[in-house]
Amino acid sequence: MNRETRLERDGTMVVVDDTRRRRNLIIAVLVGLLVLALAFFLFNRANAPADGKAGAATEKSAATGGGRGGQVPTVTVIVPGRSQVAKIITTSGALAARRDQPIGAAGQGGRVTAVLVDAGTWVREGQVLARVDRSVQVQTSAQLAAALESARASAALAQNEYDRSAALVGNGFVSKADLDRKKAARDQANAQVRVAQAQLNATRAGIGLLDIRAPSAGLILQRNLEVGQVIGGGSQGLFRLARGGEMEMRAQLSQQDLADIRVGMPASVTPIGEMSSVPGQVWQVSPVIDPQSRQGEVRIAIPYSAGIRPGGFAEARISAGATTAPLLPQSAVLSDNDGNYVYIVNGKNEVERRAVRVGSVDESGATIVSGLTGQETVVLSAGPFLNPGQKINPKRQAAAN
Repeated sequence: MNRETRLERDGTMVVVDDTRRRRNLIIAVLVGLLVLALAFFLFNRANAPADGKAGAATEKSAATGGGRGGQVPTVTVIVPGRSQVAKIITTSGALAARRDQPIGAAGQGGRVTAVLVDAGTWVREGQVLARVDRSVQVQTSAQLAAALESARASAALAQNEYDRSAALVGNGFVSKADLDRKKAARDQANAQVRVAQAQLNATRAGIGLLDIRAPSAGLILQRNLEVGQVIGGGSQGLFRLARGGEMEMRAQLSQQDLADIRVGMPASVTPIGEMSSVPGQVWQVSPVIDPQSRQGEVRIAIPYSAGIRPGGFAEARISAGATTAPLLPQSAVLSDNDGNYVYIVNGKNEVERRAVRVGSVDESGATIVSGLTGQETVVLSAGPFLNPGQKINPKRQAAAN
C-alpha cells in the first residue's frame, strides 16, 4: 500500500493514504466526460429538425434547378400567338440640308471688299452676301457711256444729212447714188449706237455680278470667304445655303424594309445627343437598290431645328402601318454572332434553337417578323442557361394581350 507520512509543525505525525486521492481524481474526470457527452447529445437533438429541413430543401432545389447531375429543370414558357401591332421600322443615317445650294462668283472675280453674312445667318432671296472690288469695271462703264453718246451724235448727224439729201433729190440737185450713200451712212451710225449700248449694258451687268447674292431664301450653312481674298471668275463653294432652312435625314434600308415604305409616311427623328425627337415625313424613296449592299435610300424631310446639324447622325422610327405578328417579351429573344434566335420546346420537351428576324422593339416587347408562326412554345427567360437538345419541364405562362 502507498502511504505518505507527514510531520506537522506541532510534532504530530500524520499518515495519508495516496490510493484514495487517486480514486477521487478518476471519478471527477469520468463525471466531467459524462456531462460533456450529455451536453453534446442534447445540442445535436435540438438542431436535428432544422438540418433535416435544409437537406430536403437542397434536394428539391437540385431536382428543379439547372438540370445538373441529370435532373430536369423547370422552365417558364409562353405561346405568343399573333397580335396586331404597329409596324415601326427603325433605322439610322446622316443629317443633311434637303436642298444644299453651293454659292459661287458669277462675275469676273477680283478682290473681296466686304462679306456681309456668316454661317447661321438667315437670308432672303437676292440678298447681297459679299462684294468684290469694281473700280476698274466702273471706269470701263464710264468710258463706254461716253462712247455711246458719241455714237448717238454721229447717228443724228447722219440722219440730218440723209433728210436734206432726200429733200433735194426731187429737184435734181442730189443724185440718187448720193442719197443711197447718205442712207448707208445713217444706218451705219445707228448700228454703232446699238453696239455701244450693248457694250455698256454688258459692263454694267458684269458690275452687278460682282455682288455675290443668295439664289433663294434660307440658312447659310458655311462661309468660305474673307475680306481681302482674291477670287477668280466662276469660283465655287464660297457659301453653302440650305434652301428655306429645310433639313432631311438620309437612311439606308434593306430591300425587304424598303418595300414597306411609302412617300408621306410619318417618322420621328432623334439626333444623336439630343433628348427630344423631331417629327418628319418620308418625301422620297429610292427607285433603285445598291447592287453591292442590297440597300436603298429613304429621305425623311424634317423642319429646321437647333439640334439638326447637317453632317450629324440621327436615328429614325418610321410608322409603316400595322401588322399581325408574334409579340415576345424581350427576355425571350437572344442574340449572338449568327443573329437573333429563340428557344422553342418540341413534343419531347426538348429545347431547339430557332432563328428569327426582329422587327420593332418597344416597351410592349419584340415583334417577330419571321421565324415563328406564334403557335410554338417559346422559352421565356432561361435561354442563356440552356443548350439545344436539353430536356426541360415546361411551365406555361399566359401570353400578354
